[in-house]
Amino acid sequence: MGLDLSSHGGAALHFFVMDVTKILMLLVVIIYLMGLLRAILSPEKVRDYVRGKPRWLARLSAITLGAVTPFCSCSSVPLFIGFVEAGIPLGVTFSFLIASPMINEVAVVILATILGWKLAALYVAAGLLVAYVGGWVMERFKPERWVEGYVWKIQMGEMARLEADTSLGGRHRYALGEVKEIVGRIWKWVIAGVAVGALFHGFVPEAWVVEHLGGRDNWLAVPGAVLLGVPLYSNATGVIPVAEAMLGKGVAIGTTLAFMMSIAALSLPEMLILRKVIKWPALALYAIVLAIAFTLVGWGFNLLT
Repeated sequence: MGLDLSSHGGAALHFFVMDVTKILMLLVVIIYLMGLLRAILSPEKVRDYVRGKPRWLARLSAITLGAVTPFCSCSSVPLFIGFVEAGIPLGVTFSFLIASPMINEVAVVILATILGWKLAALYVAAGLLVAYVGGWVMERFKPERWVEGYVWKIQMGEMARLEADTSLGGRHRYALGEVKEIVGRIWKWVIAGVAVGALFHGFVPEAWVVEHLGGRDNWLAVPGAVLLGVPLYSNATGVIPVAEAMLGKGVAIGTTLAFMMSIAALSLPEMLILRKVIKWPALALYAIVLAIAFTLVGWGFNLLT
């Protein structure tokens, strides 16, 4: 195209084209492969697996399942209802709900491909810790009193259950459906995230970034990054290109991780979805607990790295 890659526009365009191509290709491949596995793992099976275990083991199991089963937002409400109906403690349920949007295999592989396995491992470790502690803290406040009344009246037995087709052909069709549904739902957020990252990469002066966000000693940068992530709507995959650009400009790792977690788990649309099943006091407590946890994680990583 004759565009100088050393120019602001050239650097931004190169970043955009490379990341869009890489991320969308990885999305299709990874979602299809995981869809083959998830074809036999329904939300009801997740619920049944967690039920009856000791509290600490139930929380760990819920977090692990939340990390490898990124159910879409539309399924979070019936899943929440299923957990409540099954008698699973709400602290365990909240641990699942925290882990599910923040940690999933697609985001982890893309994060590792673009930014390296070290940062991906740090992100996963921080997400698991926040999910465990966040669920434990929520449980201390007895959030059952803040669950909407209709939730307690719903019986999961009244909900239609479809038997999964676990044959190879059935799993293939399910995996293709997953690719179509998930990629169709998030591709625009991926492109938006890459576009923001490209503009940040190409046009924002590094000196400005370092001055306002970059230093590990800038204690206000981390809570500022958490607050900045709340009104933004994306998912863990879509925010990776922005994180890549932030790190490239000198933003500290802890600040970047806090920003990623805030967008994934504290965005306003996710809060509105949760509002369908829990009242405002529980929603406020949930947001405060996560905001504090993300800030502490960011500060901790800035001190250690």
